This record gives sequence, structure tokens and C-alpha cells, in this order.
Amino acid sequence: FPDGEDLVVVASNGGQDWYPDWWRNLMNDPRATVEIGRTRRRVVARAATPDERSRLWGALTARAPGYLEYERRTSREIPLGVLRPQ
Repeated sequence: FPDGEDLVVVASNGGQDWYPDWWRNLMNDPRATVEIGRTRRRVVARAATPDERSRLWGALTARAPGYLEYERRTSREIPLGVLRPQ
């Protein structure tokens, strides 16, 4: 979801106890291209800081409360990624 000029992605993996492969790949090489509709943007990814995650998690779950169920299912903290346009 958008957060100002950034995009936020959720590595929930459906509430599984392991990170999705795309998250590990993105943290290994944070350069990516995002396609939304017909628009492509180059971005650099990073994990949200604890303060950002707190704010963004609240915004996310207000929009999509199903993520609270994913959070309940897993013992890991579900990471949020911030994709900054380049």
C-alpha cells in the first residue's frame, strides 16, 4: 500500500512461521522493479524500522484486518518492507 512516495509490502506468508522467499531475496538484494497497472518503478527496499512498523502496521490492519489473523497464527513478527522510488 502507498505511504507517501513509498510503497509498503507485507511479508506475512499467510501467517506461516517462516518468511516468504521473496522477502529473503529482497533483503539480500534490495533493488527491484514494481509494476502497478501499466506503470513500472525502480525501487530500493528496506525493512521498516520499529517505529515505522508500529505506525504502518496500524494503517495496514485498519485497511485489511485479516492481517491480524496472520499475526495471531505465527510466533514471528511479520515484517513490513518499505520500497523507496529511485
